[in-house]
Amino acid sequence: MNAIEHIPTVCPCCGCGCGIELVLKNGKIAGVEPLKSHPVCKGKNCLKGKNAYLYANSEERLTTPLIKKNGKHEACSWDEALDLIARRLSEADRDAVGFINSGKCTNEDLYLIQKFARIICKTNNLDNASRFCHSTSVPALLSTVGAGVMPTSTLSIEKADCVLIMGANIQETYPMIANRVLMARTKGAKIITADLRRTPTVKNLTDLHLQIHPGADAALINGMMKIILEQGLADTDFIEKRTSGFDELKSYLDTVDLPEIEKITGIDVERIKEAAVAYANAHNACIMFNAGIAQHAGGVETIQTLADMALLTGNYGKPGTGVNPLRGHSNGEGFGDMGTVPVFYPGFQKVNEETAGRFEFIWGAADLPDKPGLTYMEMVEKCPFLYIMGANPAMSAPDLNELRKAFEKKELVIVQDIFMTETAEMADVVLAGTSGAEKDGTQTGVDRRVQRLRKAMEPVGNSLPDWEILCRLAEKMGAGEHFPFKTSEEIFEEIRKCVPQYRGITYERLEQAGGVQWPCPDEGHPGTETMFVEKFGTPDGLAHFQVAPYKAPLEMPDDSYPYILTTGRVNFHFHTGSMTRRTERLQNEISEAFAEISLEDSENIGIAGGDEIILKSRRGEVRTRARVTADIKAGQVFLPWHFPECLANMLTGPSAGPPSRMPEFKFSAINIEKVEADGK
Repeated sequence: MNAIEHIPTVCPCCGCGCGIELVLKNGKIAGVEPLKSHPVCKGKNCLKGKNAYLYANSEERLTTPLIKKNGKHEACSWDEALDLIARRLSEADRDAVGFINSGKCTNEDLYLIQKFARIICKTNNLDNASRFCHSTSVPALLSTVGAGVMPTSTLSIEKADCVLIMGANIQETYPMIANRVLMARTKGAKIITADLRRTPTVKNLTDLHLQIHPGADAALINGMMKIILEQGLADTDFIEKRTSGFDELKSYLDTVDLPEIEKITGIDVERIKEAAVAYANAHNACIMFNAGIAQHAGGVETIQTLADMALLTGNYGKPGTGVNPLRGHSNGEGFGDMGTVPVFYPGFQKVNEETAGRFEFIWGAADLPDKPGLTYMEMVEKCPFLYIMGANPAMSAPDLNELRKAFEKKELVIVQDIFMTETAEMADVVLAGTSGAEKDGTQTGVDRRVQRLRKAMEPVGNSLPDWEILCRLAEKMGAGEHFPFKTSEEIFEEIRKCVPQYRGITYERLEQAGGVQWPCPDEGHPGTETMFVEKFGTPDGLAHFQVAPYKAPLEMPDDSYPYILTTGRVNFHFHTGSMTRRTERLQNEISEAFAEISLEDSENIGIAGGDEIILKSRRGEVRTRARVTADIKAGQVFLPWHFPECLANMLTGPSAGPPSRMPEFKFSAINIEKVEADGK
């Protein structure tokens, strides 16, 4: 008998939050269909969405815990693995343990790992992949508007009259959001894209392309704001009633020299003026940005300029406006919401004595940590014990040679994942988790949209849901009374008590397609599509202009390393590729890395398309094949980072200081060498 079932759930491949239906045949995923009633995707899915969760069928799935003995991983029982971990963590000093987690996990998983870290290990050493994506966004937007989240809904993007896309190739990486931009364009909106490459977004969606020099985005926006003021296009009423700090910003912009801005950005002043006027004249102007500007040491300042320009023109508090960070992970917003960061408890409640005391009362726990913990790379450098859930720093972290040296010195590395990732290979203990198709839970999309994930199939082999592993380990460590959960819904009910923004959201309400957008303070509240309608998230309710001059990258090209490397994603793959490289249809589209180089550079070096080349930076080198294109300027190289045989992050670094600690992923000085016929 061939039993067919359709299970509604949410795509795991980016932050859009598209609805999908998993088609099950005899309890196994046989296909994926778009959820026709879903408001985000409107019955459509992108290529990754159409193949979502097929990796759950992979023969490479981890099916049981593993312990490394004599350099090799050997299968063991859950009791053996958890007993070992419990004993070693119990012996660890306070703050000797670091917890790294992933946006592929559910809110329930993330909530429990931070609770485990704080109650049992007494540490705020918690961080996640957002450190490498939006650690610049949060401090920038907190300082200006009081919240580092998307203030509008992806559904309202089509209401914009002008869309400015900064450092985001949305047609490849956020196709359903790109559809909303296309809808706006068909209604007459002007689409402006600032990107160093002529991406599919530029070619297919864009009216005005600002082909900017890498890392020069803050200079561009400061130039646009100067023009807006000179043209008399600022919204003076909005500025007077809803902001502070305008005089300081104006004084700075008076000193900005437009010819110098042209030199820094590589963009003709007349094109900058065209962009500034189009943005300022729009009734609803929307800014979207992603890693192309966030993954810079100067990313905080750049994002502050974006908020400044939106405030300068009154583009906050209305549908289809605001400054909108695009989260890369399916639960990229849930990272911060659940408090899996070193400076916030759940609900963005700042780490301090008062907050720790509040959670001691809620959890019935004692001696919770009240000082900020270590960030991602600080944990990699300083913590002798690491617990890594769903993350793959052996591909995603910068300067991978140094990371590998650090891992060799660890006393204990625990990796909890569904595949033997590059990081799991280095682990002492590997715990077999389940995919999102094998557990219930929730995730929070890019626009604060909380949605249900639904269990479609049984766990593979002897694997367990992440939250259940944590509950079992807590029991082993004598803290089972704090982790009594039997279902994901029970965990979510506790989340509602701890996270004010989620208080009105229930599993019952999430049965509706499309979920609920937080903040949702009570069960009678419909959720919040547009934030900052009446006041901003700052203590005084006003937005605060920030003076943010252009900051040059941390390292610049020289005679030894004359080219600029930038990294990114491609259409068929997702982050480190642990899921998409194990999805046959996607892997068949692009199965190996490549480096885009310009026509001019290919001629000067003597490289043809398909030639093997070596890319070298001050930190390492990789081999790949050249893809010669007119879509990138001379002196620049683009390298996707999904492929383990060509680890892009062997080349990247260094990192900024506080508050972001952001690695310089998008600007590394490199050299290019052609591999000769003899392989040298």
